[in-house]
This record gives sequence, C-alpha cells and structure tokens, in this order.
Amino acid sequence: MRNRSKVKPTIGPLVDDKDGTVLNSQDLVEELNKYFASVFTEEDLINVPCAKPLFHGKASDKLLDVTITEEIVRKKFDSLRTDKSAGADDMSPRVIVELKDAISFPVTHIMNASIQTGIVPDDWKLANVTPVYKTGGKSHVGNYRPISLTSQICKLQESIIRDAVIDHLDKHGLIQDTQHGFRKGGSCLSNLIRFLDKVTGHLDADECMDIIYLDFSKAFDKVPHFRLLQKLEQHGISGKVSDWIQSWLRGRRQRVCVNGCSSTWRLVSSGVPQGSVLGPVLFLIFINDLEGNLVNSVFKFADDTKLLGKAVSDEDRDQLQTDLELLLDWSNTWQLPFNSSKCKVMHIGRNNKHHTYFIDNQKLDAVHEEKDLGVYFASDMKPSRHCQEAYSKASKILGMIGRTITYKNYDILLPLYKTLVRPHLEYCSPVWSPYYSKDKKLLERVQHRFTRMIPSLKQLPYENRLKHLGLWTLEERRNRADLLEAFRMYKGWSTTPFDTLFTLNTTVSTRGHSAKLMKNRCRLDLRRHFFSERVVNRWNGLDQRVIDSATLNSFKTGLDRIRKTSIGFFMD
Repeated sequence: MRNRSKVKPTIGPLVDDKDGTVLNSQDLVEELNKYFASVFTEEDLINVPCAKPLFHGKASDKLLDVTITEEIVRKKFDSLRTDKSAGADDMSPRVIVELKDAISFPVTHIMNASIQTGIVPDDWKLANVTPVYKTGGKSHVGNYRPISLTSQICKLQESIIRDAVIDHLDKHGLIQDTQHGFRKGGSCLSNLIRFLDKVTGHLDADECMDIIYLDFSKAFDKVPHFRLLQKLEQHGISGKVSDWIQSWLRGRRQRVCVNGCSSTWRLVSSGVPQGSVLGPVLFLIFINDLEGNLVNSVFKFADDTKLLGKAVSDEDRDQLQTDLELLLDWSNTWQLPFNSSKCKVMHIGRNNKHHTYFIDNQKLDAVHEEKDLGVYFASDMKPSRHCQEAYSKASKILGMIGRTITYKNYDILLPLYKTLVRPHLEYCSPVWSPYYSKDKKLLERVQHRFTRMIPSLKQLPYENRLKHLGLWTLEERRNRADLLEAFRMYKGWSTTPFDTLFTLNTTVSTRGHSAKLMKNRCRLDLRRHFFSERVVNRWNGLDQRVIDSATLNSFKTGLDRIRKTSIGFFMD
C-alpha cells in the first residue's frame, strides 16, 4: 500500500540561516545535523543541584552490577527483529540472527567485559540519524525529530541493562504514579482515563477547571548528563551500572543520513538518544521528581505533561500559578527548559472566569480545543470533535484503498481495513466513546462504506455483510474495549489501580459474579457516559467464569461466547 500511494514522504527542501534554499542532498544533511547539534545543552557544572533522594532501601538493595549470561544473550537474539535497520557499524540484525549460535559466547564475553570495566566500545557510540518529520512546514529544520540508528549489539546490551533498571525501579516503587509513558501497564489510554476521571468528576460537581498543557523544548535532546547521573544515584542505581551508563552517554557522535548522503560527524554533548533502548527509561528517571511540592494534579506521558487544577476562586487561580512557578524553577534548576510559546491553557466548566496564567513572564494562550496524546478535546469535553477527526482520517485512508486496489476481493480488502482504517476509529475509544446518536452513525458510516466496496456483498443488508466478513459493529467493539480495559485494571495489569475508578458492591447477591460494581448517581451526561460509569452495567452482566479468566485472551473468548448467546449485549 505504501508503494502504491502517490504521496511519498520527502525531506526538504530546507531554508538555511540566511533564508536561502538548500536543495543539494549533501548540504541538506549538513544543515540538519548542524541544527540537531545546536539544541544540545551546555551544562552548568558549577551550580549542580542536589537531587531529592527517592531510594530509601538498604545499601545491599541498590543496583550496582548486572550479570550477563549466554542464556540471556540467546533470548535477546531470538527476540531481535530482522527488519530493523543497521547502525553506523553496518551490522545487520539479519546477519546477527543467522550467526547467533556462533557469536553468542563471544558477545556474552564482550558485554560482561564492558560492564566490569565500565567502558563502552567507541563504535557503539556512533549513530546514524534519520530525520523524521513531525508537523508544520517541511522547509524548517525545527520541524524534524532526530531518530538515532545505533549498533544492534549495543542495543542488546542496553535492553539487558534496561530490564535490570526497570526491575529495580518497580521493586522499590520509585517511579511516580503520575507517569504513564514507557512503563509496563502504562499507556496513552491509562493517562487519559485518569485525567478525564478527575475532570468529569469536578465538572459533575459543578466546579470549573483549568488545564495547562506544558511543552518541553527538545526534551530528549537536552537532558544534561551529569545531572542525570546524579538522579540515577538518588534512585539507588550506582556502581558498575552507573559507570557503564556514564560511558554510554559520553563521547557519543552522530551524523545525519538522507538519500544516500551522510553529513560529517558531530559530538553529542547532551540528551538521551531517541531510538535507543535505554534512553526512554533514563528520561523517566530524570523527570521523575518534576511534580515536587505541587498542590494540583500532574499527568505525564514521558515529556507530555499537563497540570490540572480547580478554577472556582481567585485562590484556586493563585495556587495554579504558584504551581507553574514551581515547575519553572525545576526547569531552570535541571536545565530542561519549557517552550513557553507552545504551553497553553484550556478553561472548562460553567461560569469559568478564564483566569490568565504566565510561565517565564509569558502569557499562556487560551485554546478551545487541544490534541492530547492523539485524542482531540474541546472545551465542552464532549467526544464529537474527536469523532469528526477519526471519521475524516479513516475515510481518507479508505478512499486511498479504493483507488489503488483493483481486485476488490474481501481476502485482500479485509486485512487492509483492519490494519489501516479501523485503528483510527478505535484508538483510545474508552476515553471518547460517543453517546450521541449522530456521532455513532458518523463512525459507523466508514464501516458501511467499506463493506459495500466488496462487489459480492454490495447488495446485502449491513448486518449480513458484517456476518459474512466476521466483523462486529463499531459500537459493539467500543463496548468490548471498555470491558477489556476494566479487566486489565481488575487484574492489576494497568498502572491505573482498579479501586481508583470503581467501588465493589459488597451487598450479598445470589446471581452474577463476585466482582460487581457500585453505580454512582451523576448530574451530567458527560459524567454519566464516562468510562468508569458507562461500563458498570455491562461489567455486572458478565458471569463468574468470564471474570475468573486467567489471561486477556481467555477473557476475550468469554466475551465472544456471550455475544453469541446474548443478542444485543454489546449494544447500547
């Protein structure tokens, strides 16, 4: 499908510092690498702050060393994807997988020697950078994100050290609950559910809220290394592990590669490489104490941060402004600056006074809608805005499929629909699941249109077309997604604890199952149709066998069985 598409992703032409146009491929890669290097932080090593100690265990519980066995290396080889790109050492992952039996022993020896000496080989510190377009004009270098392609062997060692670091952090509960990014059980969905639960709860109590969306400036590229190492120490990570990470961070070099052209090498003086295995975990550690002494709630997904507070009185507004100033102090202390021009505020709630907020002496722009982790929110917090966007994206892709595929057999079209179209209609659906009939019909129109694209089914009713293709209606799938997320929370597989959203019904009942939920009284439709209220009746209608499922797949099988025996169970 990518080959058949008429729209090909390209880089440039770029505009240089003198407003000249850069067309030549060699000049283009030099301009990109020059910009990527310009954002690095020049760390202030004279005024290094003391990180807040978060690890309070015994000295013997610190993460000091990692033992790498040949068995561990073999498992990492088995999990290596052969379609990944090689790094600057040109060692293809396909070659590594083919030679794994011959090289597993020497690679194990090299990795252990690297850990014990605290020395990372120089060729492991080289990175070929691929510019990835983000948003805005393609002629501006600031609208590209640098993704580093590094040594595959080094990535294997990074993954082993990452696993040890994550086990240490999880064992001692060191990562704040406000962080949902790069964590097991954490996701955009868990972040948005916790966030909207608080928002809809306050709105249902007729309390106005102000949401401040914060934007860090090139966060992953600006992390100062010495300060990061200080924070590792305060998380109980030191010894040979800290020495290895220090060697891995320092002395790195990068070059930009586009269209077969490579730039000259430049030194990487700050940041954690985007595209590395260990980098995201190190960033979580660095930003872990961001909320500090804040009074209002913070929600984080990696560097995407939002501050939420009541806006009922002037005192509420002053407290939110105070929290903003505390965040700015943290930013200045740890040299991870905010991009003030991209920080925004959204005022929600009836009779909101639309207070003015400042960060770094710059007034925050007020917005009526915002895209948050891929979901569009309007100031009325209704799902219609996102439904329109999802419909638009899915329709465009479905149109592209219709134009480029000539032989419209369902064996060809069905996988394309499930892979390219339907995810846009279902992404994070427990957060924005529509309750207006017009929104439901709008989304369902996409699936209607798809099923009519198959000539042999065109004349059949919609329900018969779905049955023939083995599809559920989108409304059924959204309600199924609600139950799946509730089940993950119930089993403790999500970073969102079950009891933060639900209350078990302790009244004795001879029917149903042992995990029935209490239904709360709600004032607004917005709260009544929110995930934690919407899913209760359907969850209580499950049987004990389904609730007792040991795995998510067995739970899905139970839901499939219920759909066959209980007509309309998944329909509103």
